[in-house]
Amino acid sequence: MGLLVDQPNVDVSNNNGGFKSFIRRKQVDSVHVKSEGHQKLAKELSILQLLAIGVGSTIGAGVYVLVGTVAREHSGPALTISFLIAGIAAALSAFCYAELASRCPSAGSAYHYSYICVGEGVAWLIGWALLLEYTIGGSAVARGISPNLALLFGGEDSLPIFLARVYIPGLNVTVDPCAAILVLVVTGLLCVGIKESAFVQAIVTTANVCVMLFVIIVGGYLGYKTGWAGYELPSGYFPYGVNGVLAGSATVFFAYIGFDSVASTAEEVKNPQRDLPLGIGLALSICCSLYMLVSVVIVGLVPYSAMDPDTPISSAFASHGMEWAVYIITAGAVTALCSTLMGSILPQPRILMAMARDGLLPQFFSDVNKHTQVPVKSTILTGIGSAILAFFMDVSQLAGMVSVGTLLAFTVVAISILILRYVPPDEMPLPSSLQESIDSVSLQYSNTLDIKGRNLRYPVGTSKDSDQALEGKGEAPFDPLIAKEEKLNEERRRIAAWNITSVCVGVFLLTSSASAENLPSLFRFSVCGLGGVLLLCGLVALTWIDQDEARHSFGHTGGFICPFVPLLPVACILINVYLMINLGAGTWIRVSVWMVLGIFIYLFYGRRHSLLLNAVYVPTAHADEIYRTSGEYLA
Repeated sequence: MGLLVDQPNVDVSNNNGGFKSFIRRKQVDSVHVKSEGHQKLAKELSILQLLAIGVGSTIGAGVYVLVGTVAREHSGPALTISFLIAGIAAALSAFCYAELASRCPSAGSAYHYSYICVGEGVAWLIGWALLLEYTIGGSAVARGISPNLALLFGGEDSLPIFLARVYIPGLNVTVDPCAAILVLVVTGLLCVGIKESAFVQAIVTTANVCVMLFVIIVGGYLGYKTGWAGYELPSGYFPYGVNGVLAGSATVFFAYIGFDSVASTAEEVKNPQRDLPLGIGLALSICCSLYMLVSVVIVGLVPYSAMDPDTPISSAFASHGMEWAVYIITAGAVTALCSTLMGSILPQPRILMAMARDGLLPQFFSDVNKHTQVPVKSTILTGIGSAILAFFMDVSQLAGMVSVGTLLAFTVVAISILILRYVPPDEMPLPSSLQESIDSVSLQYSNTLDIKGRNLRYPVGTSKDSDQALEGKGEAPFDPLIAKEEKLNEERRRIAAWNITSVCVGVFLLTSSASAENLPSLFRFSVCGLGGVLLLCGLVALTWIDQDEARHSFGHTGGFICPFVPLLPVACILINVYLMINLGAGTWIRVSVWMVLGIFIYLFYGRRHSLLLNAVYVPTAHADEIYRTSGEYLA
């Protein structure tokens, strides 16, 4: 904080306009506030319900297909190692989520964390990308349910006529009534209440896990009786080498997406400091263990080259005379898709609610039903949107857009951990209604209290002459040791901020040039080298620099602390940016259209209606004292 002396008054609203609106940050939900003008969500969730949401949202029907595709094309019998590597990579993001979820237990997930740590502009983009992810993800999952249901009824065309897909020649569209109906049913269930919907998801998830345990136990017995033919191959355990295993890991990494749904329910958890980290960590561990055990069994039952890429598990059992197992496995795929559908629709209205609470979207989205204590209006609106998309569109070509939102969120959450540890926000936005309390405290500290955008030596409503009359009554004595310490801390924060920037730029240059195989070799390797140098220099410097002491009091303390900082979040950033770069140009073009639309909405609505528009920023060290002097807030 610098010193403000003899500067003219500055209007706060002007100071919050322009570029500064993109980097303004909100505070962690304050314990001082009596009423924030919105109703809280019901605190009903415990660790078991969080596990149901996390596991159910993560284990989709993809695992019933991925084991065949990845084993045939990339990993061979080493498929288990690919799942393990991908699980470790996903755990890096889970560690970051766990700390931020316990420190900032409010609805909004990655949008909420980035708004607190990075800034409003980035937070808007993350929230906007997540809305796209959950809308397309839910629609894609819903359209995958009807073919599997048809298999249970006896064949592709065995569904009742009112549920069967119908091709409309004039529009060249295949409508899927079953998908739309399922989305609306799940939407209605989510409107009933979080406790009830979590209970249903627990039942569906348990059924899916039981099917996977059936595959593991019965398949393990078959493998034991037949001698594990899939492992007795002349090509060995690594037929495609280490590169094949790593390529397989990049493919199966997306099977772990879903644990972040746990973080979106943070405001509804009874004991968030304890249960959120446990829920995220245990859900990911259970999913990784099930994936690895299923892959161990399936690649052992059938040689990887002979696997059916579409129905690897069913065909593996059929090859051993257990054709009837196809019904159990198909039932598992249906339950997996249903639980994933619930996990896709659940976070979306909560993100909308969080954005509306912050003023970035209309207040309509922030309404919470008094009886069910869930955002019913947002849930109904998003459910209808997903149902329409599932009914009319085959969204399989848009599946890559789902990954963009998730990977962007994972990346920004990891960056937020670095910011929290090294340069945590040292200013807190307070509403302009507290101006009288702010002025009162500013007089006590005179020119040592620096408030962004205002000269508190001459606060609004206080003339220069009257302020000079008060000067000297509350001035704190000058301490050269404290001044020196503050100067050193500012220098440390500046160096840390530049090194975090160096890491981010280095990661982008390294991953983009490494993936651009069409570039000239000399230019490509030069950019790779530059990116690597920036990344390593930033990482080494952050390892050497002391972390900020303010991290100990940031947010709600006493929860999970992410280990191995800065190495773990930097590795997380590197992995997620690499996966994003390799999603393909077509995916990025489609995502860019959505993002441009979001930017226009933010510029013409969100930025102008943000609750931080007229906020007054004060040093966090003085925020408690300002709250205590205000009669409108709790002490």
